[in-house]
Amino acid sequence: MDAVSALVGHPGWLVWVAVKAFLLYLTAVLAMRLGGRRTLAELSAYDFVAAVAVGAIVGRLPSAPDGSYLSGVATLLAILAAHALITWVRLRPGGRRLIEKGPVVVVARGRVLTGNLHRAGLTRADLLALLREHGIAEVDVVHLAVLEGRGRLSVLPRSGPGG
Repeated sequence: MDAVSALVGHPGWLVWVAVKAFLLYLTAVLAMRLGGRRTLAELSAYDFVAAVAVGAIVGRLPSAPDGSYLSGVATLLAILAAHALITWVRLRPGGRRLIEKGPVVVVARGRVLTGNLHRAGLTRADLLALLREHGIAEVDVVHLAVLEGRGRLSVLPRSGPGG
């Protein structure tokens, strides 16, 4: 192999790389479309892992000399089937606890529940930053703050001056 072909590759091979990339992308989009509509902010941990895996397959396989389109499709289908299985388990009674963390109360009646905060992997500074995102500057005006299973903070402010 000379220096030029090592740098640019074989022109005929480049066409097949582009064709495989195009077909794998279309296949991934169609397969994921069957899985329903969710925004990035709503992705659970298992959704995120599936999205990264699909991206890795679509991004890597076309340029792999030993990877065919059909091996890419088989890999995509295996990942998406595993994702569908996890989704099915999550929808069964008791299955959700196996797949996702439940909500954790981190503030109750204006008081930070430090033990729960630490179990959730947050510091007081993290909590204060999340509260500021909700327009809340002081913890004592919060009736209830719950760290949801997907990492978002739900905040219920106190109803009046006396709570």
